Amino acid sequence: MIPLVLLGVGSMTTALDFTIVYVALPQIARDVGFSPYALQWVVSAYAVPFGGFLLLGGRLSDLLGRRRMFVLGMLLYGVASLLGGLATTPALLVAARALQGIGGAVLMPATLSLVVTMFDEGPARNRAMTVWAVCGAGGLSLGALLGGVLTGAFGWEAVFFVNLPLTAAGAAAAFAVLTPDGPRGTGGFDLPGALTGTAGVTALVFAIARGAELGRLSTEVLAPLAAAVALLAGFFVIEARSRDPLMPPRLLTNRHTSAAAGAILVYGLTLQCVPYFLTLHFQDVLGYDALRSGLAFLGPTLGITAGNLAAERLIPRLGPRGTLVLSLVVGAAGTAVLAASLSADGSYLGLLAGLAGFGLGAGLSFNTMFIVASTGVAPHEQGAVSGISSTVLQAGSSAGLAVLVAVAGHDTTGLTGRALRAATADGLRSALFAAAALALVGVVTALRIPRETPAPGSGDSPAGTFDRLGRDRLR
Repeated sequence: MIPLVLLGVGSMTTALDFTIVYVALPQIARDVGFSPYALQWVVSAYAVPFGGFLLLGGRLSDLLGRRRMFVLGMLLYGVASLLGGLATTPALLVAARALQGIGGAVLMPATLSLVVTMFDEGPARNRAMTVWAVCGAGGLSLGALLGGVLTGAFGWEAVFFVNLPLTAAGAAAAFAVLTPDGPRGTGGFDLPGALTGTAGVTALVFAIARGAELGRLSTEVLAPLAAAVALLAGFFVIEARSRDPLMPPRLLTNRHTSAAAGAILVYGLTLQCVPYFLTLHFQDVLGYDALRSGLAFLGPTLGITAGNLAAERLIPRLGPRGTLVLSLVVGAAGTAVLAASLSADGSYLGLLAGLAGFGLGAGLSFNTMFIVASTGVAPHEQGAVSGISSTVLQAGSSAGLAVLVAVAGHDTTGLTGRALRAATADGLRSALFAAAALALVGVVTALRIPRETPAPGSGDSPAGTFDRLGRDRLR
């Protein structure tokens, strides 16, 4: 149980750093000097290298050892957090966030593959994945709460410095409670794949973000967009020809893994971005300070936790496909209700129904998607699958945030007071309605999940694991 707690802390660390800066963004913008459009890069600078290097991080876990990568990821986090707290310019802060993203790309697949390989497929793994997901998904909302408390009490720098004792303790504890790594695995590193994939995703998100500011037909948008297409095409060619690809094509022939990847992409594009817009609504529309904004995230945090816990019980009864379909429908409906509730004259009480629905759907989705993605995969390739799943999630959230920020963009020039708050609320409402509509696309991908479960490492051959799991839990 103690190793699982440590792995939960690792999962929470990577999730926490997505949202812990959210409520500090207005203060960061004032003190460091970010423009409204550039401010999203405080979030995206973490998400883009995180998503780009996750495949390499997963491969490193398989080759060099999961405990070693866990420790390395924790240490990278600590160094980057120190640099972030000391940053005085936008460039330095963005660079520190990028280094944090690389640390997360090493830590997250190591953590996830340790959970998967330490527990057998079935009830034991589902329980372990529930703990992992509660820590990770709950960390997204808990980060906003903690960020509010720290920013209100000590300033925005504290949201970075708080990671120092956490990462130091995690790295030290790993040597005491995690199983030592065995001999180095066979194979090589696909550095060209990692570089082209990361550069391609970065160029794509940059093009989308600049499109919102300059117009979609601007040369400064079309040039990085063309580069993104070329780099991503090169990435897939490299992966197809590499002897040791970061993303082995055979893994995607497992229909559980490929269908889960589609659902994870949609989740990243939509539900994962909602907390960002909630932060803006709490502070820019409702006028909450950082501390009160953080406390406001208790609502979705409780909903996410409830969804995580409910997923473990629903999977044996509804199956992974039914559970994932339900989760996306609930999440989309909750987000739509939340969007309709946004108003310059609104209150937190009026948001509760939408917050609860969004949180419940997001919590149900999170661990279900990752359980499905790892189903039927051999233990020695769980690191690669963890990297694929995590990459899709982070790349989706980066692109989704850029798109939804563009949707939310309203001209507020010259507006003040209630007029400014009303225009901001209108933009945020548009973004959340778009997220709710896009989330329903995930239902189509969830319906591609086979009803039967393959035996580990056997592709898609039916094994009936979830049927047996349901009978076991009913006994």
